[in-house]
Amino acid sequence: MYEVLILFYSRHGATHEMARHVARGVESVADVQAVLRTVPPVSPETEATRPEIPESGPPYAELEDLRRADGLILGSPTRFGNMAAPLKHFIDHTSPLWLSGDLVGKPAAVFTSTASLHGGQESTLLSMMLPLLHHGMVLVGLPYSEARLNTTTSGGTPYGASHWAGADGKRLLDEDEQALCQALGRRVAELARRLGHGQD
Repeated sequence: MYEVLILFYSRHGATHEMARHVARGVESVADVQAVLRTVPPVSPETEATRPEIPESGPPYAELEDLRRADGLILGSPTRFGNMAAPLKHFIDHTSPLWLSGDLVGKPAAVFTSTASLHGGQESTLLSMMLPLLHHGMVLVGLPYSEARLNTTTSGGTPYGASHWAGADGKRLLDEDEQALCQALGRRVAELARRLGHGQD
């Protein structure tokens, strides 16, 4: 059995919903399972600590989740054209995996949600790719053979799946966005199987 880790941060729920559709795509591939993990928020108060277990949703990620995974898909809302601080904070602490080379050669992809239609989706996706390249991962995007890329009027880029959540964050994923999330998950799962890192 192969395992694809979907690691995301979501503040208002849109990125979490994207993660669920990405997971459906992953699990549409035989012998591949999706594992959802999140990261805690970053507090401006240095004394604040996170609870050991989130109140709801997936558990917090640990480095072992990344080490064990055969593929990785990162998701984040857009923050001024960049990934959100909580996800960046977690990634900044993956140096042990970089030193050991545990992620080298594994497939990886990215997805994001924005409040405005031109709110930095592509720059956010590119910012999320940079640490993956440093880890030696194999980046997976969405080629234009995915027909929905040519019909979407909201989210969707060749760099990864995206969603336009609207100014109030309440716009639901439309059919194109859902399909592109699933296509991204499927592509990473298929490559994870082909590269054959699989668990013993």
